[in-house]
Amino acid sequence: MTQVYRTLRVAATDQGVLSVVIDAPPMNLVGPELVRDLVSLVGELESGLETRVVVLESADPDYFVPHVDLTKVAEYTAEAAKAGGPGDASLGMLWYKLSELPVVTIAKLRGRARGAGSELALACDMRFAARENAILGQIEVGAGTLPGAGGVQHLARLLGRGRAMEAILGADDFDAEMAERYGWVNRALPDAELDAFVARLARRIASFPADAVRTAKRVLNELTMPGADAICADARRFHQLVISDAAQARTAALFAQGLQTRGPLELDLGDRIGAPVTDTKTRHPGLARVLTTKGDPPCVSGTTR
Repeated sequence: MTQVYRTLRVAATDQGVLSVVIDAPPMNLVGPELVRDLVSLVGELESGLETRVVVLESADPDYFVPHVDLTKVAEYTAEAAKAGGPGDASLGMLWYKLSELPVVTIAKLRGRARGAGSELALACDMRFAARENAILGQIEVGAGTLPGAGGVQHLARLLGRGRAMEAILGADDFDAEMAERYGWVNRALPDAELDAFVARLARRIASFPADAVRTAKRVLNELTMPGADAICADARRFHQLVISDAAQARTAALFAQGLQTRGPLELDLGDRIGAPVTDTKTRHPGLARVLTTKGDPPCVSGTTR
């Protein structure tokens, strides 16, 4: 790896295993800087041959990735477009490219993985969560939109229709044990055992013949992955709904309570997002860029792969 990253700590830990630690203070929101680094990382992994397995985790014990920065939707979408051009301009297509990499990707989850953070974990090939502190959630419906970066597609396949409805329409938090029971994560493990378990699995996979691992992953993707058109369609739906009056009112109410700052609201967002909103007209001034951004919606070309 030759790239210099601002929000990722990247290091080889074992032969063929790459550690990627998300470190984007103050709380690992998905913004333009993090997306820029992830675009560069995916590009390096597409062209490199040394890495067999990538382990993705967070430097922040409270937050894996909590959600997108709602004041910078246009900016991070523009950065995501650099992964494949304007026709692929969506976070969902960037996560999709991560899923299609020839390397194996493992998400090691501590803290909160909600919204696009949950979708980033879902784009990885496997997910292992700390039993004591990992929280997963698709909160978008509670904010007036829908998961736009693959959450609908992956959860429908992993959880089944009824449980995916519960997770997405309920917009609530799932602790690690419930996420394991539903199929959101592979396993929930004691925090003290998580690192050793994932390291052993990563080393084991990296030690096997590369062609066998890559071929098996490719066949499994063909059987289980959504198509690019479905990812793009959800991205368009997210962008259409996020600028609606209902979404803006709910988001403004959450910002007034401390959204996107470290504190009680973000820690308990799955519960707090269910509170009724009485003011349906107020809009947060930081969302003006989202509301006034012009141009085509993401994935305008209807790209297929």
